[in-house]
Amino acid sequence: MSFFTIGHRGVMAAEPENTLRSFLRAEREGLDGIELDLHLSRDGELVVMHDETLDRTTDGSGPIADLELRRLKELDAGLGERIPTFGEVLDAVGPTLPIQAEIKDVAAAQSLAKVLTDRDLLGRVSVLSFHDVALHEIHSMLPHARTALVAGASAHRDDFVDRARKIGSALVSVELRQLNRAIVEKCGAAGIDVMAWTVNDEGDLALARTLGLVGCVTDQPGMKRLVDATS
Repeated sequence: MSFFTIGHRGVMAAEPENTLRSFLRAEREGLDGIELDLHLSRDGELVVMHDETLDRTTDGSGPIADLELRRLKELDAGLGERIPTFGEVLDAVGPTLPIQAEIKDVAAAQSLAKVLTDRDLLGRVSVLSFHDVALHEIHSMLPHARTALVAGASAHRDDFVDRARKIGSALVSVELRQLNRAIVEKCGAAGIDVMAWTVNDEGDLALARTLGLVGCVTDQPGMKRLVDATS
């Protein structure tokens, strides 16, 4: 079975995260797809950033939702890069490159569904979220959308399996250290594939393969080459 590699916010170990520069580098490095994060600006534009606030990754400060897009575009997101919109990422990378779009702000679900419909992207874009309600909303608007529940540390480490089944997600993206063979087998019995974040070195990759995962999210631009070399 093939093992796919997804560039985490592009290739954030090498380039400013969630920027066009980072996504284009991931594509050049041959990764099988890219992952990005979505918030809404004050004027309702889908902008690509991980945090709710601007402080960590730009020279701005405060909540993203407090600024209109034109103001957000004035900020430096690293090495002179600007905060991209979702549409700008779609236009910048190759037209067939798979994209995992993670909803960070639940309010972004409706806007994302409209873009996926208007641009006929259901075959190319998978929708991810930690928020069950966001994925429920996507499925209510787009029953055939491909979705993945994202899960991290949990007191009940396999509780996401039942959550994913209820939502209708056939894929879960789980923190690597929270996984074991029993959890992966439980997912398989429910018809759910498992990928992991974040796989950044040969040891991580060996664990992911031993567990029988279908793929990973990585920060490292060379991960696809490592996968090919160790196949």
